[in-house]
Amino acid sequence: MRNLGGRQLVAAACCAHIFSLAGIGTFPALVPLFFGVWGLSNTEAGWISGIYYGGYAVAVPILAGLTDRMDARRVYMASAALGAVALAAFALLANGFWSALILRALAGIALAGTYMPGLKMLTDRVEAKNQSRMVAFYTASFGLGSSLSIWMAGVVADFAPWQWAFAAAAVGSMVAFAIVAFTFAPHTPAPRPASAARFLDFRPVFRNRAAMAYVLAYGAHCWELLGFRAWFVAFLTFSATLQAPGATIWSATATAAVINLLGVPASILGNEMAVRFGRRRTASVVMLASAAVSLVIGFTAFLPYVLVVALLMVYGILVTGDSATVTAGAVAAASPENRGAVMAIHSAVGFATSFFGPLFFGIVLDVAGGNESLLAWGLGFAAMGLGVALGPLALAWLAPREKAT
Repeated sequence: MRNLGGRQLVAAACCAHIFSLAGIGTFPALVPLFFGVWGLSNTEAGWISGIYYGGYAVAVPILAGLTDRMDARRVYMASAALGAVALAAFALLANGFWSALILRALAGIALAGTYMPGLKMLTDRVEAKNQSRMVAFYTASFGLGSSLSIWMAGVVADFAPWQWAFAAAAVGSMVAFAIVAFTFAPHTPAPRPASAARFLDFRPVFRNRAAMAYVLAYGAHCWELLGFRAWFVAFLTFSATLQAPGATIWSATATAAVINLLGVPASILGNEMAVRFGRRRTASVVMLASAAVSLVIGFTAFLPYVLVVALLMVYGILVTGDSATVTAGAVAAASPENRGAVMAIHSAVGFATSFFGPLFFGIVLDVAGGNESLLAWGLGFAAMGLGVALGPLALAWLAPREKAT
């Protein structure tokens, strides 16, 4: 295995990350189908969407924390294999709420071993001076991978039983395994200083005010982002029922994939703005703008479909515009010997709120009148925005003032 340069490693990690996300949007993309096939309520659908991130949040402190003590490549490959098994099992065994809940949780655990460990795998091998842009490209590839997951699920389900969408996603996880196995050479972590924290001792992370500011902001960001992504296919489907015949040109899944894809340049551009104007200022402005749009977006379903899609595109840009910024802020604030622990807490907090966001959205829908109620959709989106508005408060409270560069 030859040693690859920094850019080649970043490209390989991003490609592997994209394939590892093949199953992330499969269930949310097919939620309207599962309402009929399994007779799910909105709350049950919210549980299944959210438990994926719940499994992630529970597992990531252990799996990402391990990367301070062993090669992150090993954690990544084992987790990618687990993801393939979980997705294949969903295709073969899932037949209702409980089986889907368990298998989606297992898939979320697999993601915990690829997302942040993949980033750690890069930071161990690429020079620190390139770190900010590297993080931006890596986190932006999350948007590309989830977009392709949504699109692929819709395409496959149009021509074959829904089980094939999950089987195809399982293949994606195995491709991620192969990319890492053949492009990343084994790496021996640097010896840990005597002052370094013990395994699963996260007290140094909690004492790091700068890192925790971005961790909490990331939690607010994920509450909104994953709540939005769990439900926007269903929202587009609802809006389509209010339109005149022929008003919807693309399917809801194809439209959602395009909206999701806008998060890739939005995340990269957001990071470039943060480099120029400062991370805290950029993240706060983007979060508050996103919160403002969320208060009205759910009430627009009755408008012409083209306008609904355009508004969702704007919202999709805003909900992802702060992603790389807050993650890069947490990485930059971490000491090298505890970077894996900071990433673990960063992901645990973010994906814990990613579990509660989709679930709370579903609860709001059921309480406020169901997924055929305009009021319910309006309140559901507003709840996501109120959550992200807490991010700027965390940054103002904990983050040190930064000079723009």
